[in-house]
Amino acid sequence: MLDKVLIANRGEIALRILRACKELGIKTVAVHSTADRELMHVRLADEAVCIGPASSAQSYLNIPALISAAEVTDSSAIHPGYGFLSENANFAEQVERSGFTFIGPRAETIRLMGDKVSAIESMKKAGVPTVPGSDGPLGDDESETLAVARRIGYPVIIKAAAGGGGRGMRVVHTEAHLLSAVNVTRTEAHSAFGDGTVYMEKFLENPRHVEIQVLADGQGNAIHLYDRDCSLQRRHQKVIEEAPAPGIDETARAKVLEACREACITIGYRGAGTFEFLYENGEFFFIEMNTRVQVEHPVTEMVTGVDIVREQLRIASGLPLSVSQDQVELSGHAFECRINAEDARTFMPSPGRVTLYHPPGGLGVRMDSHVYTGYSVPPHYDSLIGKLITWGVDRETALIRMRNALDELLVEGIKTNTDLHKDLVRDTHFQQGGVNIHYLEKKLGL
Repeated sequence: MLDKVLIANRGEIALRILRACKELGIKTVAVHSTADRELMHVRLADEAVCIGPASSAQSYLNIPALISAAEVTDSSAIHPGYGFLSENANFAEQVERSGFTFIGPRAETIRLMGDKVSAIESMKKAGVPTVPGSDGPLGDDESETLAVARRIGYPVIIKAAAGGGGRGMRVVHTEAHLLSAVNVTRTEAHSAFGDGTVYMEKFLENPRHVEIQVLADGQGNAIHLYDRDCSLQRRHQKVIEEAPAPGIDETARAKVLEACREACITIGYRGAGTFEFLYENGEFFFIEMNTRVQVEHPVTEMVTGVDIVREQLRIASGLPLSVSQDQVELSGHAFECRINAEDARTFMPSPGRVTLYHPPGGLGVRMDSHVYTGYSVPPHYDSLIGKLITWGVDRETALIRMRNALDELLVEGIKTNTDLHKDLVRDTHFQQGGVNIHYLEKKLGL
């Protein structure tokens, strides 16, 4: 087992990693910016190192500072959490070259799946269903680009190969706008990601966003932990997630679950990962793979009983998976509401001091948060302050518990989006299950 882990992140995920380390008897090192001295995991870690000023670029994205912190604390491994450098292949490579273990996939795997074009090509070879598209990057031949779009059929979507987080994509409904859309997306992609490569896919008009959690130990063993529905989104950012995804065709589900498991073995995957799909008319279409732990991993943990972060630490220690596929069983249903420090109507961030914090409790209720009474939410980072998760023997019970838990949650001194969640979990269409990725924005009038 690893001896000491440096947690290269902040907030609730850093606290989540620290707790898993403590369960396994692993010593922890918390790194923090000058704005994050009062974070809960910084208080609880065995050691803490300040790595720079509030700016992410000078602290949590500062690779030399992170590696130096690992060196001075004699750490054996670095856990990147999610966001920041978690899917940065150069970081993973530098961590390993410096003599530390990177708790995640190998650098070459991150590169393979980080480039959307190569990821799609790899998934096709592995038998994972993909969206009809250009089968590679778009070239400079305009007539060929037009021909590809005609073959696929409008509407189409132009995507940056190096894009992510909803950035670097443009929907085109008619041929007259295609070439200009390709050129603009190329320019934007080069500016935002340093790579102007773009590709084309069929634009699915009313899909759901369904993802599949996997774990692989890099020793030939891989399992899936079933699926999650993350369709309730605003500007490509998830708001509520649930597991398992409701109303999915069971034949299609079984087929894609096994395809994802086999794909992990084919590409030699190591660690936790998530295959993201669009689901429409009973079919799955692969869009990308996240090579890290996801924000919404708790809903999967609640319905399978598998501790995903614990497995990450075991895998990084060179141990095989602690569970086999036939030992993974679904039990009940779970929801997660992302609680953000922001106005529930305008979505404007609301940093400041938390004057009162009371997390909800009761059977089947879990609150992953770094917040406490007296904590000051800084204005420099993502507004996520917690994740409220509920479990029930069925979807209805889990949803009732979520309604009650949201009513019980108290956060004073700052604004939160709790009222939005209270409205959504009482929404008739959401209660029925299976809303598409456009539902929330239409409801909000965006």
